[in-house]
Amino acid sequence: MNWGIAEAKQKFSELIKAVTKEPQLIYNRNQLVAVVVEAEMFEEFLAWRQQREKMSLADAFNKLRQIAIEEDYTLEVPSRQDRPNSFADAINF
Repeated sequence: MNWGIAEAKQKFSELIKAVTKEPQLIYNRNQLVAVVVEAEMFEEFLAWRQQREKMSLADAFNKLRQIAIEEDYTLEVPSRQDRPNSFADAINF
């Protein structure tokens, strides 16, 4: 159901009861300004948003690549050099 702000104030308990059936939309001068939802639905939304905001390592590398392209930056990686490996030496008697 759609509510005006004044009506939502006057019939607040009715508004809260109606939330159990569906989200309640509150308008101010025909513009949506708020939505009242059940607490469980809001908690699900918060969990979804938090999961969505977590950046994976792959996402971080993709972002870094994009920044490098935008900045025309090339990361110079020196060629690999063999170096002493004391662990390998210890197991190869």
